[in-house]
Amino acid sequence: MGHHHDHHNHDHHSSNQKALFWAFLLIATFMVVEVVGGLWTNSLALLSDAGHMLGDAAALGLSFLAVRFGAKKATPNRTFGYRRFEILAAFINGLTLLVISIYILFEAYQRFFSPPKILSGGMLIVAVIGLVVNILAAWILMRGEKDNLNVKSALLHVFGDLLGSVGAISAALLILFFGWAWADPVASILVAVLILISGYRVTRDAIHILMEGSPEQIDVRAMQAEIAEVEGVKEVHDLHVWSISSSEHAVTCHVLIGEATDDQDVLRLVTERIRKYGSFERSTVQIEREHQGCEERIIW
Repeated sequence: MGHHHDHHNHDHHSSNQKALFWAFLLIATFMVVEVVGGLWTNSLALLSDAGHMLGDAAALGLSFLAVRFGAKKATPNRTFGYRRFEILAAFINGLTLLVISIYILFEAYQRFFSPPKILSGGMLIVAVIGLVVNILAAWILMRGEKDNLNVKSALLHVFGDLLGSVGAISAALLILFFGWAWADPVASILVAVLILISGYRVTRDAIHILMEGSPEQIDVRAMQAEIAEVEGVKEVHDLHVWSISSSEHAVTCHVLIGEATDDQDVLRLVTERIRKYGSFERSTVQIEREHQGCEERIIW
């Protein structure tokens, strides 16, 4: 079973690395095109999206390195390996989204007071190409591990870009047919708000894991109550459930049993109750016997 699990993890890491690498290459290449296009057409929507893409290129590159580091084996100095690097990278990605969204809002505000002349035709062409590139990048990332926080965070970056392209296309059409110059900063503001929400969510999830918070899908109180119902168990204390990475959880607990209770039976029943709440790759159940000085620690 252990060999199968390692092979499964290797496949996930490999698919994540490939997805992040190709998405990074696409975004970084088109970012240059969009910068040139934004300067040529004088469009804030394009320039803002280019700025977002610059952050995305850096974020995707960082995410790629995070998945690569996360695949490294544990060492005596780092007993959990480098899995937490994934969460640190996701945290930085989230902060990047927040900073970029604030910058776009500021620039859009400035544009309302001094709207420049925009080449709507060229803006439309660049925006349509950007939409195609972002759809392709999103498709590549969705082929990776969907539960991985880093891939999820990278996807949010690309979705932000995709919305930026849609906004730029809409603004270009409004300017082209109606001469509404204000459509350019308005499109930027709408995208900036969406990016702000995405950035907040990614940052919040990363902080929750870094603060050793319990996974949202696991009811810790219900787990403790179920363990306490096992025959022979007197008390359950020091129960801790946390995430090492977005897809790897751990649990530890102390279980107090009666003097005549069979500790192996209790251990088996406790582990069965715990496994009902998910797959825990690193778990420790410590059996403590009532009225005796000895303790037995068993890891499964």
